[in-house]
Amino acid sequence: MRTAYHEQLDAFDGALVEMTRLVGAAMTSATESILDADLGKAEAVIRGDDAIDAVAADLEDQSMQLVALQAPVATDLRVLMSGLRISASLERMGDLAVHVAKATRLRYPASAVPAELREVIIEMGHVAERIVERTGEVLANRDVPGAAGLAVIDDEMDRLHREMFAIVLSPMWTYGVEAAIDATLISRYYERFADHAVTIGKRVIHIVTGEPYNAGLVD
Repeated sequence: MRTAYHEQLDAFDGALVEMTRLVGAAMTSATESILDADLGKAEAVIRGDDAIDAVAADLEDQSMQLVALQAPVATDLRVLMSGLRISASLERMGDLAVHVAKATRLRYPASAVPAELREVIIEMGHVAERIVERTGEVLANRDVPGAAGLAVIDDEMDRLHREMFAIVLSPMWTYGVEAAIDATLISRYYERFADHAVTIGKRVIHIVTGEPYNAGLVD
C-alpha cells in the first residue's frame, strides 16, 4: 500500500517536471513567433495551452486524493501542498507564453517587434529558456542551491526588462505609442515568466528544508 503511495508521489513530482518542459517549449515557440511574425507558431502555442491546463487540473485532483486518503505529514505534505502552488505558477507561465503568442497574432502580418528591439527579445527568449530548464532540474533533483540560483538568472531578465524600457522611452524612439505599448507588455510577460520560476525555486526550498515559505513572492 505504501509502495503504491510513494509511486503516486513520484508520479506527482514527474508531472511537475513535465509541466516545465511543456511551458518551456511554449515560450520558445512564442518567442520564435513574435520574432518572425509566424502566425502558425503563435496559434500552436495558444492551442497547446490546453495541455498545460489539463496537467495542472490532473495534479490538483491527485493532490486532493492523496491528502484525503493517505493523510501525509512532514515532507510528503509539503510536496503535495507546495506542489499545487508550483503547478499554478507553471500554469501561469504557460499563460504568459500565450500572451506573447497573442501579441504576434494581434499585429500579424506586421511584426510586433521593431528592428531596434529584436536583440533584446532574442536575449529575453534565451533567458526564459534557461530559467525554465533550470527550474525543471531543480524540481527533479530537489536542488536547494539550484533553487536559490534561479534568482541570478531572474536578475538577467530584470536587466533586459529595464533595457527595453530605456529604448522605448528614448528620444530616438520613432515607432509611436502603439508599438511602445506592445514592446513594454511583451517585455513584462517575459519578466513575469522569470519571476514565477523564482517563486517555484523558493517553494522547492520550503519542501526540502521545511523553512517557512518566504513572503513577497509572485502568485
